[in-house]
Amino acid sequence: MITVDSGADSPAITPYNVTDVVTMGETMALMKAESSGPLAHVASLSLGMGGAESNFAIALRRLGTSVTWAGRVGADSLGEMVLRELAAEAINTLVSRDHTAPTGLMIKERRTAEAVKVWYYRKGSAGSRLCREDVPAEQIAQAKLLHITGITPALSTSAADAVNYALDCAQAAGTLVSFDLNYRSALWSSEEAGEQYRRIIPRADVVFAGDTEAAIAVGGAQDPWELARRINEMGASQAVIKLGADGCVAVVHGEKHAQRAVPIRAVDTVGAGDAFVAGYIAELLNDEDVPQRLLTAVRTGAFACLVPGDWEGMPRRTELDLLDSTEPVSR
Repeated sequence: MITVDSGADSPAITPYNVTDVVTMGETMALMKAESSGPLAHVASLSLGMGGAESNFAIALRRLGTSVTWAGRVGADSLGEMVLRELAAEAINTLVSRDHTAPTGLMIKERRTAEAVKVWYYRKGSAGSRLCREDVPAEQIAQAKLLHITGITPALSTSAADAVNYALDCAQAAGTLVSFDLNYRSALWSSEEAGEQYRRIIPRADVVFAGDTEAAIAVGGAQDPWELARRINEMGASQAVIKLGADGCVAVVHGEKHAQRAVPIRAVDTVGAGDAFVAGYIAELLNDEDVPQRLLTAVRTGAFACLVPGDWEGMPRRTELDLLDSTEPVSR
């Protein structure tokens, strides 16, 4: 395992420093079509990176919470780019460089002005070979919260084992656990996902899910409150159901809460869910009440939709009120 510390223009984070949050998963190189239309006819692609857990980490860091991302990338130029971007965002990274597998890749095809298709090339990637030796047990034990998603256990048997081991480390140390279901139909069936979700949810303190994702875990229901209640019954004391343009609902320690979405004209919704989760977690760790957690969550998620890209539009805390502004120019 090698470590990479934070960017020079950000607060210094030295390897193995304690951070408030630890997350782990796969971050891939990202190629995006520069224009709408079939990918076969697109003349140029831009190069960046993305991944649910690192999107979450960037959003959280921009809100002022220190965070470690643990993962595995290839010993190639794309892996180098991933590490450079995370360092520039002041993310503490604990990374294994794999010399026998490439960094994963995803390609965004903008088929129409409003419809985006994401193609994944992650089978056999370095990130999919995540294993328990990559889990930063010491950092998890000292952190306030471990965040995992339902993507990582879908990558491979070794990655699923790594997630279970990380949960063991967190529970042994009394570290809070948050879990975002984040269903990916390209990685596994809903039956396989549901089985894994039902193993993880009882081990989590905070669970995030879209309504259709929650139904995979707990069965269909007439309303999102019932989905949240069933997640509570499985052991998670905080259940948050993300409803996109309709906002969100939550049942936290038995009390119901709801928050309307911020009305926006979305440009790119990829990464919005990760931003939403970061907003809630940042305020949870600041000991804010549930209404404030949900308000920051919907605002952070809205910001992510206003800019093309998975994480570039994540707001800094000082920018959150911009969505309330009636002036197009601030000076």
